[in-house]
Amino acid sequence: MLLGGAAVLAAPRILRAQTPLRVGDQRGNARAVMEASGQLQGFGDRIAWSEFPAAAPLVEALNAGAIDTGLVGDAPFTFGAAAGAPIKAIAATRENREGLAILVQKDSPYQSIADLKGKRIATGRGSIGHQVVLAALESAGLPLDAVQLVFLLPADAKAAWTRGSVEAWATWEPYVSQEEVLNGARRVAHGQGITPGLGFQAARDDAIASRRDELAEFVRRLAAAREWANANVAGYAKTWSELMNIPAPVAEHWFRRAATRVVPVDDSVAADEQKNIDLYARAGLVRRRVQAKDLLDTSFNAAIAAGTRRA
Repeated sequence: MLLGGAAVLAAPRILRAQTPLRVGDQRGNARAVMEASGQLQGFGDRIAWSEFPAAAPLVEALNAGAIDTGLVGDAPFTFGAAAGAPIKAIAATRENREGLAILVQKDSPYQSIADLKGKRIATGRGSIGHQVVLAALESAGLPLDAVQLVFLLPADAKAAWTRGSVEAWATWEPYVSQEEVLNGARRVAHGQGITPGLGFQAARDDAIASRRDELAEFVRRLAAAREWANANVAGYAKTWSELMNIPAPVAEHWFRRAATRVVPVDDSVAADEQKNIDLYARAGLVRRRVQAKDLLDTSFNAAIAAGTRRA
């Protein structure tokens, strides 16, 4: 009788173990590089993917419990965590930040962020595009309200920028490379040197507690996939372009410039994340005291290091 009761109690655990890990992704990001590198072999059937148009709705899905984990930029992660979303960063990414930029049309008269004073810049609220505008204004010694921000999702922001409803578009990859390579767009500011170049694999607290092994395997494979991509840029660009239906020169331009890699959540990550938090606090966007160390989980660092070694 006791054995029967134990079996009944164990059943929910077995069912949870068989439930796919719910992973949020943005177009052409984690899933694409893991597929191209072969890192989903023997693991892909244990993942249920959900694709999002930008990081903000991905963070909302994490907060609502609709997904277990997802890769997002440091800005949306920070805003979500600071607003009380039950998430931690279990891995970080670093990359060259020249592909995070404020774009103007090729024939635009604007040459710098100072030239955009009083003008309209489209970007996503709480996005890394929002971040680069704030950082560029501070770097130029301008007040944070020197421009008019128009908050739109990427497709709507591009449409507004194309028809001239806004003077500039603050966005990220692959949009920046796409506009540069295909349409001759110009960057009047970019994030290299003024933003940390961080992204985060965010996971819900309850997923960290109950799905630790799967999350560790995921970040290990993601780290290995990024190592492979950096060593095979042309081949990966070709594969990615076929998956995403975007010209290969756009992908290669992005990948060579970014050199994205997965890194452990170490002291340097914590220091750079604190810089992000402090920037948003100065802008009045984070209204409660937040410490980076409270948003980060270092317990997956060994899995990340293992992925890097095996690549």
